[in-house]
Amino acid sequence: MVKPYKEEAAWYESWFDSPYYPLLYQRRDEVEARAFIDHLLEVWHPQPGARLLDLACGRGRYSRYLADKGYDVTGLDLSVASIGHARAYEHEQLAFYTHDMRRPFRANYFDGIFSFFTSFGYFDNRADDLRTLRSAALGLKPGGVFVLDFFNAAYVAAHLGEAEEKTVDGVFFRTEKWVEGDHVNKSIAIFDGGRELQFTERVALLGPADFEGLFAQAGLGFRAVFGDYQLGPFEPQASPRYIIMAERI
Repeated sequence: MVKPYKEEAAWYESWFDSPYYPLLYQRRDEVEARAFIDHLLEVWHPQPGARLLDLACGRGRYSRYLADKGYDVTGLDLSVASIGHARAYEHEQLAFYTHDMRRPFRANYFDGIFSFFTSFGYFDNRADDLRTLRSAALGLKPGGVFVLDFFNAAYVAAHLGEAEEKTVDGVFFRTEKWVEGDHVNKSIAIFDGGRELQFTERVALLGPADFEGLFAQAGLGFRAVFGDYQLGPFEPQASPRYIIMAERI
């Protein structure tokens, strides 16, 4: 029988802190991700040396990429394991901290805050989502820019696809997605030698109207919305992403 890993923990605490999370996702398209960040910077044009925050930074790949471009970058993540890995790359313009994104970190400090690759909507109640956005708004200087990259809920619900299987470094993964209520779930079954483990990702299916309400309550005003990593226009049924560029009001 497949046994859960840290059954008592929230899914994002157990899964993101496990050694299998970076293993499963290690082959994400880095070229596309870096090109997306470059596009954002071209649209926004932050000043050289601007203070940027990478919210839910994981192991810090994109924090490091931003710091290499000359920005003063801070990365925050709840995962102790991820931040422990990221700290090996710290330098004068790059720092990492273990932190819950629902809580304020610094006030009136950052020129820009990024939330990349669906690092939002993890909580079971909307109040925690609002706390996250209010903490981000508090961390920005007046007029500072907040970018949230989320999936397009309508597109995801219509393109769940079949279960997927793959083996990475001798570890077998089987993943499957389904919609339950107002959340999309993803089960991850792991077979590692004699070990059998089960994790679940659970993310709220937040749509444009949800975000408009949450951002307004958090004191963040929309500047632009994009529908893909090339920053093309958002099409409600066809776009794979819902990328918001906002500013602190």
